[in-house]
Amino acid sequence: MATGSRTRQERAEATRRAILDGAATAFDAAGFGSTSLTDIAQHAGVTKGAMYFHFQSKEALARELVAEQFELLPGGAESELRALQRAIDLTHRMAHGLRSSARLRAGIRLVIERGSFSTPDPSPYNQWIDSVRAMLANAQGAGDLKSEVDVGDLSTYIVGAFTGVQITSQVRTAREDLHERVADLWTWLLPGVVPARRLARFAPAGSEELWAALEDGAATG
Repeated sequence: MATGSRTRQERAEATRRAILDGAATAFDAAGFGSTSLTDIAQHAGVTKGAMYFHFQSKEALARELVAEQFELLPGGAESELRALQRAIDLTHRMAHGLRSSARLRAGIRLVIERGSFSTPDPSPYNQWIDSVRAMLANAQGAGDLKSEVDVGDLSTYIVGAFTGVQITSQVRTAREDLHERVADLWTWLLPGVVPARRLARFAPAGSEELWAALEDGAATG
């Protein structure tokens, strides 16, 4: 690729990131309905023309921010963990993202708003439920979940419970206690679904591998 073309591509990507960051800041602060394209352009520090070059509408920006949530699935060393621990770690990754990333906070707010008003969109919830269900199905196959547990029902419960926990934490403590509340969720849930002899294998507060990955990300981010 020629140097000029590479430079233009890098500038375009930087502009696109700035637009997404600006949209996230605006949506996180005011929600979808109360945010205008002018607000987004001002937060992003770009012209409306530049914004329309990358995103044709406010809805397109919202869809992109919602889709980014699914980049949080465990990777690296975490992918070697037992499937149930990966599900636990996923909720802590979400908690960490909600505390540290305006883009994730905006995506979650958009999911909740779109799922609560006149034209609800269940697809983001369904995608998270499907991801958790796959982990739980693997866990059950490995004997880490009781055989009588319905993994579909349990995955739906976990996603719903996390949603409620994070909203409550946001209102009460601005999410300062979110990791503690997520650990509580798993502390109370695991004895009901995991065979007693295997319970000690799982860390409700998140695995060492998870926290090492988060710390490494903070150091290099």
